[in-house]
Amino acid sequence: MKIVFKPSSKPNHIAQDQWMDWGWQLRSSFKTAEQYSRYFNLTETEKQAFAQGQKIFNIRTTPYYASLASADLAEDPIRRILMPSAEELGPAQQSQLDPLGERKKHNNPTQRLIHRYSDRVLFLVTDVCSVYCRYCTRKHFTGADEAFIKNADYEKALHYIRQTTGLREVILSGGDPLTLSDQLLERVLFDLRKIEHIEVIRIGTRMPVVAPMRVTEALVRMLRQYKPVFLMTHFNHPRELTLEAAQAVESFVDHGVPVMNQMVLLNGVNNHPAIVQALSRRLLYLRAKPYYMFQCDPSEGTDHLRTTIEDSLDIQKQLWGHLSGLAMPQLSVDIPDGGGKNYYVPQFEISKDAQTRHYRGWDGVEAAYVNPDSRQLLRPLDYELYLDEWNQLRTSKNIKP
Repeated sequence: MKIVFKPSSKPNHIAQDQWMDWGWQLRSSFKTAEQYSRYFNLTETEKQAFAQGQKIFNIRTTPYYASLASADLAEDPIRRILMPSAEELGPAQQSQLDPLGERKKHNNPTQRLIHRYSDRVLFLVTDVCSVYCRYCTRKHFTGADEAFIKNADYEKALHYIRQTTGLREVILSGGDPLTLSDQLLERVLFDLRKIEHIEVIRIGTRMPVVAPMRVTEALVRMLRQYKPVFLMTHFNHPRELTLEAAQAVESFVDHGVPVMNQMVLLNGVNNHPAIVQALSRRLLYLRAKPYYMFQCDPSEGTDHLRTTIEDSLDIQKQLWGHLSGLAMPQLSVDIPDGGGKNYYVPQFEISKDAQTRHYRGWDGVEAAYVNPDSRQLLRPLDYELYLDEWNQLRTSKNIKP
């Protein structure tokens, strides 16, 4: 079956040049019940959510992204992502304002940096998103409409990155860094590239999904100047891969910016192997790597959107052996309170003894792997050439229990 990407459904009363202007998309974002009701037939639970005001996480969507959702079906997958619901206020099995422990002192060296893993740091350059997804994991920070980090916080963050010589990566996040102008974004990239020990810059963004017209020739040419820059995007459903989104993804790749996708398994949105494979294959066709398949974090108001780990494991196992390894995202759950990622793979080992492990593969084939004599194991002759580098990296953060 040939993969085809269809254009979004632009309303007739909107001019094409407006529709393809990302600034217009952000300025025209839906924020109120009145604005949403011009496109959607709101249900009672949706109306209740708008009536709750400050009790509900910030509400916003671009006209483009709204056009991908059903105007009438409340359970439409895209609508579940962008539409607030009174279910966000209901009793929860688990509800945390900061499920990843990002605000803990030992993970938060400055106001806008999160340093959880030894070799990389998350730099929150803005708290603005063009769409506030209902499952957002960073509700403790996102949505206060501070367009760009304050200069004092910016300089403190840069100072920490300069002084922490074991760091190798900076991940720009927020909010969404691509809501910034090219000029502000380039300022950040320019300053980071002056720091000798920073090798890789990542940009975490949902703009190719919710406002793909943001991806201009000027943007991708600018990013290429600061290589290696990796684009971490966030498609959750194959319907989000419109023609405009597909062109945005390929524009990054064509200009030497690798694209990797981080999806979240969401109840009633994508928790079925048919949907995961459809998304993964389409991404791979565009040369974007399906990277993570995350368990939804227990952020406040997300119980109705979370799946069980058992359901996620079943989806992964059904895909295993039928979907190319290139297209297979890594199933992962972030351990609450900042415990880091826990990865899952299907378990095919059925028994083991001192030297032999026995397996039954996904297709029922049984075989054994026999270890060589461990007394024959040798250290590589030249490992000491890389030992200082390794020690510097692994001690860049003092890990605390």
